[in-house]
Amino acid sequence: MSVSEVAYELGFEYPQSFSKLFRTKTKLLPLEFRQSFN
Repeated sequence: MSVSEVAYELGFEYPQSFSKLFRTKTKLLPLEFRQSFN
């Protein structure tokens, strides 16, 4: 599932808004967070 798909599933109109909030809360971009599990 892409970051955009996750953002839309969570009710965000713009994926950038989700990414910005995610980074504020976790200090990581969503892609960086995903890569930390690989």
